[in-house]
Amino acid sequence: MLETPRLVLRRWREDDVAPMAAVNADPEVMRWIGDGSVRDARQTRLGIEAIEREWDAQGFGLFAVEIRSTGGLAGFTGLSVPDFMPELLPAVEVGWRLGRSHWGRGLATEAARAAVRFGFEVLRLERIVSVAQVGNGASERIMAKLGMHLVREAVDPSCGRRVRVFSLACEERVTATD
Repeated sequence: MLETPRLVLRRWREDDVAPMAAVNADPEVMRWIGDGSVRDARQTRLGIEAIEREWDAQGFGLFAVEIRSTGGLAGFTGLSVPDFMPELLPAVEVGWRLGRSHWGRGLATEAARAAVRFGFEVLRLERIVSVAQVGNGASERIMAKLGMHLVREAVDPSCGRRVRVFSLACEERVTATD
């Protein structure tokens, strides 16, 4: 578990499925994810189960992001292996997805910053990447706030959409995320 001034980043619980399913059912949230398709409760449950398996197998994964003041689930952030883009491997990616009601308040940046710190300080990663579809300016702004820099453009083979790959090396993070 990680804590920030406004958030708790933790492992997933059964009662997270319904609020995360609501996030995944919002077309505007899912616009820049894969082919843009929304996900239902069953797909969300399967996704959370896969996240938990990743935690168990690798010692890291995507955290459930909880709002400290309310205890409500905002979405997720954390680290994963970007196996949807084999050309990046081996790599660890920081990612996030928050419900629309949580946008525009710096919560995704706050959560992602904690995940990056976890990756470098606890997992001792040398580099963390992040991938955003071309046009997703909001995610690119978060990547810039994390100190990441653009390393290349590519095509996501899982959906055929153009993406931008950003990177941050451990030695770059001292001034970038503190």
